[in-house]
Amino acid sequence: MGSPSRKVVRVAVVHNTDYEEASPDGDPGYAARADVQFVARIVADQLADARHESHLVAVDGDLVTLRERLRQIEPDCVFNLCESLAGDARLESAVPLLVETLGIPCTGSPPEALSRALYKDRVKESLQRAGVPTPPGRVLKRADEPCDLPFPAIVKPVHEDGSVGITQRSVVREETELRATVKETLARHRQPVLVEQYIAGRELNVAMLGFPAARVLPLCEIDFSALPEGAARIVSYDAKWKTDSPEDRGTQPVHNPELPAGIAARVRRVAVDAFRALGLRDYGRVDIRLAPSGVPYVVDVNPNCDLSPNAGMARAAAAVGIDYPALLKLVVRYAVRRRSATKAAPLSVSRKG
Repeated sequence: MGSPSRKVVRVAVVHNTDYEEASPDGDPGYAARADVQFVARIVADQLADARHESHLVAVDGDLVTLRERLRQIEPDCVFNLCESLAGDARLESAVPLLVETLGIPCTGSPPEALSRALYKDRVKESLQRAGVPTPPGRVLKRADEPCDLPFPAIVKPVHEDGSVGITQRSVVREETELRATVKETLARHRQPVLVEQYIAGRELNVAMLGFPAARVLPLCEIDFSALPEGAARIVSYDAKWKTDSPEDRGTQPVHNPELPAGIAARVRRVAVDAFRALGLRDYGRVDIRLAPSGVPYVVDVNPNCDLSPNAGMARAAAAVGIDYPALLKLVVRYAVRRRSATKAAPLSVSRKG
């Protein structure tokens, strides 16, 4: 007598479409937003197999229509790739919040973690309360507000991710340059800015995967050696989204970088503490600047980080034998695992890399 057939898992792959009403010239985050549809199609294709049934669901901001669409599909889980609504990244948490009210498990971090992560000042406050090293910063709403940080400093829009608003001009070395960059960033992005002490040193990405226990994947370093002479050693918007630009070519990922064992362990520990402090779940990435003193400073925490096939999360998973289709199916499995639970299991994180 044969074994009973396994249930097909029905997955709704949800993504935003707000970039369709914008343009590369008018929207400073256009490339990052437009990339979501490309990733969503790949995810849906990879999940269309004998054990999964995938449905691609575009979200244009009408949550009533989304709710009805999900009720029609009756998914076992929602694969959440929605990163903004109406061009506003601060609304990223609206979709998983709706999905939660429908009783459907959603992949990735919960709404409160997504909401907190889109306010860089709140991230910094959470890290500081948890004792996680992070550079000192100040939020400015006007270009003439006092700022007592030492130079060099870096200027970032406070509500964006994906390096939106980060350019070579973001790193400032004196007062006049600071004021000009703050004024320019305020005008272009129409939101406050975070001015943060710039940490000179190596940049490391720490990817984590798993639920209820998240595993630290192999470390990755950004190699800045091919950047043009005099360029700031940062991962700018052009480095992430302008393929074959000088900044793209000059910021190459290197897996398993050479680090003293004690420093590598400290980097992992700090990343784990940041992951826990922000309440991340399933998968995420912590970006760290390693100062010459050996102190790892957390400069960004990325819940629901980029899941495209060539992104850092997929590369880190591949380094431990998890290929791209398997990675996506693991993320689905974590969400489906929560369906039968009356409430989410306590978060725990493994420091083993």
